Amino acid sequence: MKRFVLAGLAIALGATAVLAQDVIAQRRDIMKGVGGATRDPGAMLKGEQPFDLAKVQRTLAVYQDAAKKMPGLYPADSKTGGDTSAAPKIWEDSAGFKAAFDKFAADSAAAAAAIKDEASFKANFPNVLKDCGSCHESYRLKKG
Repeated sequence: MKRFVLAGLAIALGATAVLAQDVIAQRRDIMKGVGGATRDPGAMLKGEQPFDLAKVQRTLAVYQDAAKKMPGLYPADSKTGGDTSAAPKIWEDSAGFKAAFDKFAADSAAAAAAIKDEASFKANFPNVLKDCGSCHESYRLKKG
């Protein structure tokens, strides 16, 4: 009987570790998607690409989708492993972490409504990028 209990515990722990790896991979994939979506608008801001409203709107939609999904991908059992760069502050300040994503979603939606041309893009898009930077500063471990 004792062996069955121990075997069950081992299986449960293994399954928990696999699930933690899965959410770490999910959040990494979402953030890679955000980074990829940011390339074109970033180049537009630098004058390296012509302004393209459709690309900007697609990027803002990616941001809004990521902001909705990300807060739920940080269960307590995913603090380590899977090459995560999640800082402990995420779990220490979960309300602040969720609020950062709420702000990112709201600012992305507001920018999507406000951006109609290159001038409004240059006026509004950098504010959304500030959300990325402030969240990374507070809730992401520095690598390297």
